[in-house]
Amino acid sequence: MAAHFCTWTLQSPFLQNIRTPTVRSSFIRSSSSPTSSNGNLPIKESFSGESEADIVVIGSGIGGLCCGALLARYDQDVIVLESHDLPGGAAHSFEIKGYKFDSGPSLFSGLQSRGPQANPLAQVLDALGESLPCSKYDSWMVYLPEGDFLSRIGPTDFFKDLEKYAGPSAVKEWEKLLGAILPLSSAAMALPPLSIRGDLGVLSTAAARYAPSLLKSFIKMGPQGALGATKLLRPFSEIVDSLGLKDPFIRNWIDLLAFLLAGVKSNGILSAEMIYMFAEWYKPGCTLEYPIDGSGAVVEALVRGLEKFGGRLSLKSHVENIVIENGKAVGVKLRNGQFVRARKAVVSNASMWDTLKLLPPGALPDSYIKGVNTTPQCESFMHLHLGFDAEGIADDLEIHHIVVNDWDRGVDADQNVVLISVPSVLSLNLAPPGKHVLHAYCPGTEPFGLWEGLDRRSAEYKNLKSQRSEVMWRAVERALGPGFKREKCEVSLVGTPLTHQRFLRRNRGTYGPAIEAGKGTFPGHSTPIPQLLCCGDSTFPGIGVPAVAASGAIVANSLVTVSKHSELLDAIGL
Repeated sequence: MAAHFCTWTLQSPFLQNIRTPTVRSSFIRSSSSPTSSNGNLPIKESFSGESEADIVVIGSGIGGLCCGALLARYDQDVIVLESHDLPGGAAHSFEIKGYKFDSGPSLFSGLQSRGPQANPLAQVLDALGESLPCSKYDSWMVYLPEGDFLSRIGPTDFFKDLEKYAGPSAVKEWEKLLGAILPLSSAAMALPPLSIRGDLGVLSTAAARYAPSLLKSFIKMGPQGALGATKLLRPFSEIVDSLGLKDPFIRNWIDLLAFLLAGVKSNGILSAEMIYMFAEWYKPGCTLEYPIDGSGAVVEALVRGLEKFGGRLSLKSHVENIVIENGKAVGVKLRNGQFVRARKAVVSNASMWDTLKLLPPGALPDSYIKGVNTTPQCESFMHLHLGFDAEGIADDLEIHHIVVNDWDRGVDADQNVVLISVPSVLSLNLAPPGKHVLHAYCPGTEPFGLWEGLDRRSAEYKNLKSQRSEVMWRAVERALGPGFKREKCEVSLVGTPLTHQRFLRRNRGTYGPAIEAGKGTFPGHSTPIPQLLCCGDSTFPGIGVPAVAASGAIVANSLVTVSKHSELLDAIGL
């Protein structure tokens, strides 16, 4: 897996001003049912009326779907409730005028990996017996103050870029960094994410089960490496500082990679996350992957897995509140007044702040509420979705482009870093013949305060959209070259922090908790309320598709017996 916690597998909105076909509240079951607006997922015509399940999952984001699908795999009666008419949350796709847009995730890796060191999402798909056809590639374009160049993953190619754009000292420091951290990768990758659970059963499913391989890893690393492994849960900047790395380009590049992975710079990201990424991106033969049918294919695969094992998905089923009886979570009440009882547990895939809003006053201790409300938040996003004619665009256009305007401002400064994805380069079916589909965004750096309180219908809002989207337009023009003209776009959509807040029901449109390594830890999955658990980017291990997939798996594992959990690990060879 190239990037377990990649921010490019990010949380993004269903852009406002998009109108999707009306879909009745539905339990998805039959492959012969009518299809949703993405053309693949079946939709039943009426609500089935069932109002009880073992586990009720609130939200069909990647975390919620992984949790729900695995619970179904564990023979639990599970229903996933989704407020919108499409599943997937931040990862869903949508179609306009024949253009199929990713609403969020754009850079994937390890989707086809298998085994103990595989991407958590790949391990979930493996457990569900689902495959995901992908295109493979190994490079992206970067546009930096030092110059523009094609950056390749792998053990040797990046040295050539360093030599040209940063000089010999940068090459030496990069070699020193790889030499120090790659031996630590075996420890960072020792425990399969699917083996983790949130109770003492983890001693059986993870600790005892993988102790021999973990011990072997430490022996292989030697005393010095084993000592370095103690830094895995510390900020990566501590390793960088201990190695005496001072070259400005190297420090900036490391900050950029950390920011793309977790939305924080190297002083805020866990060393384990960075080391895992380095081990996968800089090994021989490594590649990146993009699902043939776009990010929506990931959602479809998880829904198929959910249905295959008897799980249910109810769309347009907005949860108004979580119902507490005798101090326990016993179900949810929908906006239409229906009560859905949970015999065993309720799992919230909403953010920590939005989950708080679903609970009645007095249900939680004041200390817990204070902890949630004082947790720092990442900022929000600006998005630009375009559909345009490919005439005049280079035939060898890369799928991904990164633009950094000013290193001195920092990669986490607003309007400074723009990421661009053109998935139709690899997946021709995402756009009409001779066309391209594009998603550009400023990732987790757009201040919500600029937008707070604005009327989305007002001239002030429209003017601000135009002003704040200009940096993305300029980045797109830089990446696509003179053959691209704004007026050639057949589809042009701008998303703002209010879009995030409205369509994803994200508090302040946030990307997620801004919890820095060494200063705090992501919360676990239990809550002070019995039978209420949480998964998603507000819980361990954090932000990004692989991370939320792992969180969903951990919750599902925690809700079944150790024996059932172990049987699943045996079945998929972990």
